Amino acid sequence: MDGVLVSQLWRYPVKSLRGEPLESAQLTPEGISGDRVVHVAGRRGPLTGRTRSGLLTVPARTGPDGAPWVDGHRWDSEQAAEVVRGRGGPEARLVADSSPERFDILNLLVATDGAVERFGYDARRLRPNIVLSGVPADLEPSLPGQALAIGDALIGVHSVRQRCVVTTIDPDTGEQDLDVFRRIRDDFGGELALNCWVLRPGAVHVGDRVAFVPAPEPPDRLGGWIVGAPYPHASR
Repeated sequence: MDGVLVSQLWRYPVKSLRGEPLESAQLTPEGISGDRVVHVAGRRGPLTGRTRSGLLTVPARTGPDGAPWVDGHRWDSEQAAEVVRGRGGPEARLVADSSPERFDILNLLVATDGAVERFGYDARRLRPNIVLSGVPADLEPSLPGQALAIGDALIGVHSVRQRCVVTTIDPDTGEQDLDVFRRIRDDFGGELALNCWVLRPGAVHVGDRVAFVPAPEPPDRLGGWIVGAPYPHASR
């Protein structure tokens, strides 16, 4: 397919907090460098936008030293802790994590412009890492089993993502619109955007051309506390 480009890049320094747009990103075996390196923990498990929708509106970015900042404060400061407790509840705390389980399924999520246009809502509701332009709406379900060659980087496409209630939350206001989830269910069978993983590291830039090539065998293990992996940060 000709004319496919990288149109957006996103990183989420703190899982379930608002993402930061990028002009370029370094892909590593763990996804985009600096992605989801901190998360919000509770007494018995992670606290995410699924149950603490206010977290999704909190701005997060990567500071010049590579550490996440939360609403203008370094993630390990008391000011950042206060912000997170205010949106996530009194038990919420920020925890650094480099394990693969911090990703819900795999370490990259790729959306396509045709499917997003058909979706009809802000692409940020899908929380993608990469958005591709020039992909027809009906092509997305056929992409698993292929790979995306972008410069020196190579990205495997595993499957289409089963969506959850997070898509119903406005990333700016935190208000919920259940019609969003109904649309995904009725028009997309509940699945939208692509679970992907990094086959070969490299730099990716907005505007880069994308080529589709055959992918090798997919990983034999899908990660994530969300799909049942043990969660080591719970306190009893």
